[in-house]
Amino acid sequence: MKKLSVILSFPFIFLIKLYQWCLSPFLGSSCRFTPTCSQYGLEAYQKHGIFRGTWLTARRILRCHPWGGHGHDPVP
Repeated sequence: MKKLSVILSFPFIFLIKLYQWCLSPFLGSSCRFTPTCSQYGLEAYQKHGIFRGTWLTARRILRCHPWGGHGHDPVP
């Protein structure tokens, strides 16, 4: 099951890398956390697979706003 989850996460990893290469340089750095939200998403998918990786990434993106937290927030 873990292998299947990791394999299914590849399209999401590709989309995040595409964002990092194509859009992120033009949008500038605006994330309040380290690592950035896109890097956090990559690490979450690589470490936990598609199901938990999606959950962790969505939670992180929802917390990334002016009234949310800030600082160092590594992938659990």
